[in-house]
Amino acid sequence: MIARRRWLAHCSAALAAGIAWVAMPSRAAVATKAQTILVVGDSLSAEYGLQRGSGWVALMSERLAKEHPGANVINASISGDTTAGGLARLPTVLRQHRPALVILELGANDALRGLPIDTTRSNLIEMAKLIKASGAKLVIVGMQLPPNYGRSYGERFAALFAEVAHSQGAALVPFMLKGVADIPQADAMFQADRIHPLASAHPIILGNVWPVLEPLLK
Repeated sequence: MIARRRWLAHCSAALAAGIAWVAMPSRAAVATKAQTILVVGDSLSAEYGLQRGSGWVALMSERLAKEHPGANVINASISGDTTAGGLARLPTVLRQHRPALVILELGANDALRGLPIDTTRSNLIEMAKLIKASGAKLVIVGMQLPPNYGRSYGERFAALFAEVAHSQGAALVPFMLKGVADIPQADAMFQADRIHPLASAHPIILGNVWPVLEPLLK
């Protein structure tokens, strides 16, 4: 009888341990989730007019593979997307990819369409809240406008990214195209449409993003 009781106790303990093992995610699963980086952007991140693999997101993925092995980059950028479009699709991509870090690069097309800055700000804030609620870290990528949009509008537009980042506790890349659009003879860095940078400009773009991104990976 004593031997039987010991055997039953052993089986109960083994069963309990098995249930606990099933309920707890493996370390490998946790590591995979922790290294997923999601980029939600527009044509500047979607390699518009470029050979595939030459845009800054692809270059970032290559650098991560060397310096932070195991990082998984998902590029969910769509050419022409606005903050309204990003907000509409964000819940789906967050559920699908469950990232630990999101790089949000949207807003330029809002300005190109002359949308109210308050609307752009509101959409960015709502996206930031969704990203934080998912448990992911957030990097907001700022943009500036050419002088022909008017000084007042341009200054307000450039400032809204820092405002949103500060209010939502997000990291900020102040100007995505620093060293590209703000240099003498900047036209030489752009495609014929003077909106989308050439492939040669994308390492510079990555150079603007990387110093903000890398500390969040450690």
